[in-house]
Amino acid sequence: MDTPTQIAEPATAGKNFLTGHPRGLSTLFFTELWERFSYYGMRALLTLFMVAPIAQGGLALGTEDAARIYGNYTMAVYMLSIPGGFLADRVLGARRSVLLGGWIIALGHYALAVPSEVTFYAGLVLVAIGTGLFKPNISGLVGALYAKGDERRDAGFSLFYMGINIGAFIAPLITGFLAQSAWFKGWLANAGFDPAASWHWGFAAAGIGMTIAMVLYARGSQDLQEPVTHEDRLLGSGNIWRDGVLAVLGTAALLLLALASDLEGFEWLRWIFLVLPLSAIAYFALRGTEDGKRIAAIGVLFIAAMIFFAIFEQMGTSMALFADRMTDNTLFGAEFPSAWYQSINPIFVILLAPVFALIWMRLGSRQPSPAVKFATGLLFVSASFVLMIPAAKLAADGKVSPLWLCGLFFLQTIGELLLSPVGLSTMTKLAPARMTGIVLGVWFLAAAFGNKLAGVLGGSFESDNTEGLASFFLTQALWVAAAALVLFALAPWVKRLSGDAR
Repeated sequence: MDTPTQIAEPATAGKNFLTGHPRGLSTLFFTELWERFSYYGMRALLTLFMVAPIAQGGLALGTEDAARIYGNYTMAVYMLSIPGGFLADRVLGARRSVLLGGWIIALGHYALAVPSEVTFYAGLVLVAIGTGLFKPNISGLVGALYAKGDERRDAGFSLFYMGINIGAFIAPLITGFLAQSAWFKGWLANAGFDPAASWHWGFAAAGIGMTIAMVLYARGSQDLQEPVTHEDRLLGSGNIWRDGVLAVLGTAALLLLALASDLEGFEWLRWIFLVLPLSAIAYFALRGTEDGKRIAAIGVLFIAAMIFFAIFEQMGTSMALFADRMTDNTLFGAEFPSAWYQSINPIFVILLAPVFALIWMRLGSRQPSPAVKFATGLLFVSASFVLMIPAAKLAADGKVSPLWLCGLFFLQTIGELLLSPVGLSTMTKLAPARMTGIVLGVWFLAAAFGNKLAGVLGGSFESDNTEGLASFFLTQALWVAAAALVLFALAPWVKRLSGDAR
């Protein structure tokens, strides 16, 4: 059965003469660039702001509390993609959902720009709600640009992913400078502003980035096609209230269970992150239908993605703290903001994404299966933490070279390009009819669980215990390597489950 993203020939199939891809890709490229500028610009500051002393404008939270809040917030950002995908599939359509979600995100960032604890938490809530509407549906719009069997699809998602990372590269440089640099703090003091409130100038810059995204999107949205047609939306609208309530209640239940797992004595609830997808794999694989098999394949990739993001998303927790406390943040004798390290991964993506896009285009039908790509990506992220073991031990003698973090981000970037854009593309190919937005919401649920685990793991970061920190990196590297080997073994089965969706 064809999915809504596999119609005979999209209306936007005319090629851009520079890229050879549909014209609408450029609109989505730049919209996502500025949306990711806002998200990563704020994310680069979040943990550092929460652990900073009150005298320096922060919230003076401990590492464990800050990592927990960070993990819960980033989890909610992605988990709300499920009701966001439902609303797009059944009510609003993807184009309207992206527009509405984007403006809610902008309001959230502007709330963060106001220096108070109430507006801080209100801003996080608004950004999470808006991203739930925005994130899965803009990916669905990218998938709708390509007809069934179009070999440009993975390459198109790789280019789209490069746009994400251009925004992610620029963002920490600007927001980190505004929030952390001594020069800007001095300028604020001379201008009569409170230099301790510099964090909120960084948050305001993120809001401006989101506003630019929405202006660009409004100007170019006529080149986009809905991933779910109006006819399919009408066919699925009979039980819209029941299905909507189930989507909202199910998401709320998952959020509450994840939050409850932070309570003492309830940590065992974190096993739901593994038990739920394993149960779904078994249920849908045993059904034997084509759609059921595809959903089972999605479940296997879901678990792999969750494990990947549990390591990768520590970029905003343990890696941010390692950069701030244990790394020599000077260049040619001048000190630079530790938030700038958050731009290393995006610059590697910008350099390597065209290479990966070219590889997938050249290989065509000879490409490795998504499961093999995922397993290889897990091996690279495991290797990145192996690299940090000697770095942690060397930190006992003083701050270490920035090259250690450069190496970590290089290895993680290769893993990311093997998994994240490929995952987005694969979800649009595996999604059953009328479920594109929901399946993409489920994909982002893997990122949600991974982000939650990243917050849990990052909370055990100890900058004053280098031996314990080395063990911290080794243990996680071994678990991820084991997961990669299991996925390699399962890859042929996952390929059979996927049917004709490559």
